[in-house]
Amino acid sequence: MQAALEGRGAAAFMDGVAEDFSGNGGMDRAALQQVVRMQVLANASIGLTLGPADVQLQGDRATVRFSAMSTGGSGRFLPERAGAWEITSGWRDEGGQWRLYYAQWKPR
Repeated sequence: MQAALEGRGAAAFMDGVAEDFSGNGGMDRAALQQVVRMQVLANASIGLTLGPADVQLQGDRATVRFSAMSTGGSGRFLPERAGAWEITSGWRDEGGQWRLYYAQWKPR
């Protein structure tokens, strides 16, 4: 999903998101898809740096906590925008593919 976003592939990013996704403020999958599309359209260049992940497996589900730094801009030398977050995410195995079904994030 990181490579898909950095490659500006909104559809490929969403392939990893479960149909029943829920996020901050009641965000559903459709709202997340619009946010991802907006970021791809607004930024010629997108960068993500992920911090170490704390993974806790519970059968066919996993909770993953990590930090993320995002950058975006016109694609020139320096990014015009940046943000940092702490993320807690829920994943489940759906037919051999891990899909994101829950995410909560807060600014660092």
